[in-house]
Amino acid sequence: MTTRKKIEELLETSEDGMITAAQVTEAGLHRSVLQELVKKGDIYRVGRGLYMQSSAWEDDFHILQRKYKRGIYSHETSLYLLGYSDRTPAKYTLTFPKGYNAPSLKQENVIIKHTVPENYELGTIEIQSPSGNPIRIYNLERTLCDILRGSGSDIQIVQNAMKRYAVSRNKNIHKLMQYAEQLHVKSKVLRYMEVLL
Repeated sequence: MTTRKKIEELLETSEDGMITAAQVTEAGLHRSVLQELVKKGDIYRVGRGLYMQSSAWEDDFHILQRKYKRGIYSHETSLYLLGYSDRTPAKYTLTFPKGYNAPSLKQENVIIKHTVPENYELGTIEIQSPSGNPIRIYNLERTLCDILRGSGSDIQIVQNAMKRYAVSRNKNIHKLMQYAEQLHVKSKVLRYMEVLL
């Protein structure tokens, strides 16, 4: 089997049209083959050791999360993806565990949040991106708590999300209060819920 055929096979078996340099090495090929394919325009480099078919549909949400596996979509980005905000985020917000540092993140158009390790996985779910690829985000209850913590969230977005949640059939007040307790925003959540419910 030719080198090109092996690469094509790897790309075909890939669910998202992406391959890693590690996969190429595992297939017994030299990584230099990737540079040759980039020069020819068959694939392009989307991140360190991550390559994509030139013909593949570019899904920013999915690509960003493939590049930074520890990042979980949160805050306004999560609200948008869950359908609780009509405003497309100008910058995506990703939450990482405290202490995580990827210097290349600073070159991305993202808002970086950090959380203590015990809260990092709290409320994590997997959904389909608008392009149909799997991405990890925080669930609605966690997201509502996050946007009430600290500052930086647009008050209009917060109020609209809380109003939508209050009238939603899928709300889980028990879970919301549990998260609010753990994330130290119980008094803020209670203030909203008392007005809206």
